[in-house]
Amino acid sequence: MKQQEVRHRAFAMPLTSPAFPPGPYRFVNREYLVITYRTDPDAIQAVLPEPLQALEPVVKYEFIRMPDSTGFGDYSESGQVIPVSFRGERGSYVHSMFLDDQPPLAGGRELWGFPKKAGRPRLEVHQDTLVGSLDFGPVRIATGTMGYKYQSLDRTALLSSLAEPNFLLKIIPHVDGTPRICELVRYHTTDVTIKGAWSAPGALELHPHALAPVAELPVLEVLSARHFICDLTLDLGTVAFDYLQQ
Repeated sequence: MKQQEVRHRAFAMPLTSPAFPPGPYRFVNREYLVITYRTDPDAIQAVLPEPLQALEPVVKYEFIRMPDSTGFGDYSESGQVIPVSFRGERGSYVHSMFLDDQPPLAGGRELWGFPKKAGRPRLEVHQDTLVGSLDFGPVRIATGTMGYKYQSLDRTALLSSLAEPNFLLKIIPHVDGTPRICELVRYHTTDVTIKGAWSAPGALELHPHALAPVAELPVLEVLSARHFICDLTLDLGTVAFDYLQQ
């Protein structure tokens, strides 16, 4: 294979059979259970990278079902998102994420810098209860529950929140182990269509784990629980801040 062909074909590894296809990435019937909770402000400060600033000591714990996603297939995801400000711009910082499908795990890390690790998340309806769970290996590390479709949510407010930017810390090492890329990435979701949105009583339980430390942002008080279904496009990102150039 000639050098020119290598450069032309190089998109993702491995060269001759990339782990994921080029975008855009469209998601249909993407289903969320989002439990917002108050946590220890010192715990947030310990994990939130500057120049991001926490708006308040609040975390959003997400369980997500993605049954139809372009190039990635059918999978589930779970993790923590922190509301933040970046130089006066409101948004969200993705702190942790666990999923059960190799292509979006590889693509999420390599393209955007999502903090993805392999886990076993689930989002299911059990009679009158929406149940989210996350296992890391044989250990249950998160369980969220919510009443099923109690009250309808304001879709306008939900669309506004989904239009806000999201931030990631992308880290790619050099071959000698030093950082080759270390940057804050901004991305958006676009072309969002809300198909249903509800609120209800919710509860969240997190368990300690050495390699999946979701419980290091402890649940002090559940503030809200939201369930919604939508179609959206996951756009590619831009560099908001380069740590290696500072």
